Amino acid sequence: QVQLQESGGGSVQSGGSLTLSCAVSVHTYSTHCMGWFRQAPGKEPEGVASIDSDGSTKYADSVKGRFTISQDNNQDTLYLQMNMLKPEDTAMYYCAAAWAIRATIDPNLFGYWGQGTQVTVSS
Repeated sequence: QVQLQESGGGSVQSGGSLTLSCAVSVHTYSTHCMGWFRQAPGKEPEGVASIDSDGSTKYADSVKGRFTISQDNNQDTLYLQMNMLKPEDTAMYYCAAAWAIRATIDPNLFGYWGQGTQVTVSS
């Protein structure tokens, strides 16, 4: 049973920073991709960043240069360092996992999802 648990969300002012974490219970395949997604009220889910088991990364244009995705050496904890936060980054952030694929931010390719953690950025 794959379980994902996010933590680290909160409220910050514009320009501030937050680091999200996601604990992964098990990787079913050696080749996998972990990603961060977000959904704001009334909007479609948006891919934010992903990293695969080879360390390749992919970012949405809206977060390039501000957000950094990483994973620990055991690849069982995923992180998202978010700097220079903007009000438009406000959303519920979800961690997700997919097996046997390379880095992608297409949410339709991810089969395992966490419960989400709220990020609120005030102006």
